Amino acid sequence: MTPMRTDVKHFLLKIEDGIATVRLDRPDRKNPLTFDSYAELRDWFRDLHYADDVKAVVFASNGGNFSSGGDVHDIIGPLTRMNMKELLAFTRMTGDLVKAIVNCGKPVIAAVDGICVGAGAIIAMASDLRMGTAQAKTAFLFTRVGLAGCDMGACAILPRIIGQGRAADLLYTGRAMSAEEGERWGFFNRIVEADRLESEAVAWARSIAAGPGFGHMMTKTMLAQEWSMSIEQAIEAEAQAQAICMQTGDFERAYHAFVNKEKPVFEGD
Repeated sequence: MTPMRTDVKHFLLKIEDGIATVRLDRPDRKNPLTFDSYAELRDWFRDLHYADDVKAVVFASNGGNFSSGGDVHDIIGPLTRMNMKELLAFTRMTGDLVKAIVNCGKPVIAAVDGICVGAGAIIAMASDLRMGTAQAKTAFLFTRVGLAGCDMGACAILPRIIGQGRAADLLYTGRAMSAEEGERWGFFNRIVEADRLESEAVAWARSIAAGPGFGHMMTKTMLAQEWSMSIEQAIEAEAQAQAICMQTGDFERAYHAFVNKEKPVFEGD
């Protein structure tokens, strides 16, 4: 295990007290993604699985917006001039970012303010938890640019969060989901005031990071893997996962703390 690298070039990153805060860095254009930021985010989240110094991630907004998705000039324009092989390489890369977030082994909280559309909405969707503001407008607007709604795992993941019918509504129409709808439908776990969004998200991340790190990794793994399991398979997989967790130091620490009527201090092993 090695410390998480911080020498990123195409997004902003801060790591403090085990919490990594990530944000896109083009607030003047509502933080669009580029080929470079897609690739660097994918690689960073892949590496995160092997880093012990990061316990949780906050994917934050910047300048009052989360992300406007793929940049019209830097991505959409060039895509219209690519051949099929090049297009498939791009769509696989964007999907790899989602897979990297899902498989990074650390809880990820999306802190969504303002515009959260296209690939930005996908990043929020791929996160474990979502906190929004009343100004948050989330849209999976792929059909509005002549594409299908099935982008970066949207047709698999979004229905599991908000339900099949609601997901179909958003994916067919590309319309914006309001913050009130998002909270009512279960997309947003919480709605907070804009000036408290990041501090609340970081506080939430810290409260989670104080828990058993190995147990959180196993929880995230099983939440992803059990989508394709039968109930019988899931129960057996969870039996095995829990037996592994019972061998950790954190499980023993929790026991001794309980016996001594103390609060457990988890160390992640």
